[in-house]
Amino acid sequence: MVKIGDISLGNFPLLLAPMEDVSDPPFRYLCKQHGADLMYTEFISSEGLIRDAVKSMKKLDIFDYERPIGIQIFGGDEEAMAMATRIVDATQPDIVDINFGCPVKKVVCKGAGAAVLKDLPLMVRLTEAVIKSTSLPVTVKTRLGWDEQSKNIEEVAERMQDIGVQALSIHGRTRTQLYKGDANWDLIGKIKENPRIHIPIFGNGDIDTPEKAVEYKNRYGVDGIMIGRASIGYPWIFREIKHFMATGEHLAPPTFEERVDACSIHLRKSVEWKSEIQAINEMKRHYASYFKGIPNFKAYRTALVMSNELEEIFGILEQLKEINLVEA
Repeated sequence: MVKIGDISLGNFPLLLAPMEDVSDPPFRYLCKQHGADLMYTEFISSEGLIRDAVKSMKKLDIFDYERPIGIQIFGGDEEAMAMATRIVDATQPDIVDINFGCPVKKVVCKGAGAAVLKDLPLMVRLTEAVIKSTSLPVTVKTRLGWDEQSKNIEEVAERMQDIGVQALSIHGRTRTQLYKGDANWDLIGKIKENPRIHIPIFGNGDIDTPEKAVEYKNRYGVDGIMIGRASIGYPWIFREIKHFMATGEHLAPPTFEERVDACSIHLRKSVEWKSEIQAINEMKRHYASYFKGIPNFKAYRTALVMSNELEEIFGILEQLKEINLVEA
């Protein structure tokens, strides 16, 4: 049984990675429905929380059906991280997670995210500031290192565990790799082999099929797998991996009707959670993902993207269900 603090996550949990502009409540709802065991919010700026920035505060929204749920914060200043943690703590998530892995320039330039990998003493101070500011379990998500010459994740793992971090999620790339090339899980496996390490270690990067999930579980001995990009437009990845792990057989892929329904639910939940216009605009980047590989979808995608009327969009989705492009 894998546990973070007192939170039981089953024998081999599947985690939804925190993804900016993706892992919001509407998307998390779908992933939870299809088997995600632990989910994280989009990452939230500690400075934004302190300034009471609307976008940052909105990301604190969590719902009971999502539990266990972690709120992820990032920043490069100890005092700001401590203050932000107290704000997060008041919203009562199950876990506080620290992002030491984001490779995006606007985050790194502020000395946050993956930039902290270049300064381990700072990483320790920032993490201690968070741990001291909450009674909740604190977890960390990070990368192998800044670049090929500074893969320091083995030391990072020991240092984080020693100061009280209760689980570590590791993306198998360096910061300079961004999302290019193949994720390297060898160092993740070495951390699991380290007799000093006793906290859960979750692997992240390139898991996009049930076969790969099983192969990496067996080869690297991780306690669970965190899935990011493979879940975008395809929340069924969680149930498919679980079914394959349990039976060795493939679950049938989602039907065309299921794809349409998921897309509709995502849009409906988005409208409930944010303004109608914002929901419609943000949903435009998801249509291609939900219907990836579906023949003759291009004209319908264009219609969905061009429309700014909610009733019209739902009408197109209903029309798609009636036509069923897979069978047409």
